[in-house]
Amino acid sequence: MTDLSSAPAASGTSTDRFEAGVADLHVPEASSDSEALLMKLGVALPIIGVVMIVVAWWNASGSKYVADQMPMLISGGLLGLALIMVGIGLFLRFSLARILRFWLARLVVEQQAQTDRIVEALAKVEAAAREGSN
Repeated sequence: MTDLSSAPAASGTSTDRFEAGVADLHVPEASSDSEALLMKLGVALPIIGVVMIVVAWWNASGSKYVADQMPMLISGGLLGLALIMVGIGLFLRFSLARILRFWLARLVVEQQAQTDRIVEALAKVEAAAREGSN
């Protein structure tokens, strides 16, 4: 960010100083490629997790000894459950981010329309006040 206090006060209007300050900001762009990849990963991980749980159950059901069943269920079942939770977390994070970005953009558009209506109404009031004073 720039130091606005070092800029001379008479260098322009506050709008000019604001635009110059905004131009000096360096905001990194979000990489939509990595976001799409993580979203796909959020869909794929729960599917892989469910497959791992089913395979672990299938392997454990073929053994009649509990000592042989437990390692299969623990390794496949717990890892599958962890993949499901991580995948759902990724999917929720990026789905909510997309929804909230849309909501914020819609809010900005609605606020701009409201501001335009207020400015028009104030212009009408100002014109009526000038005509009334003349």
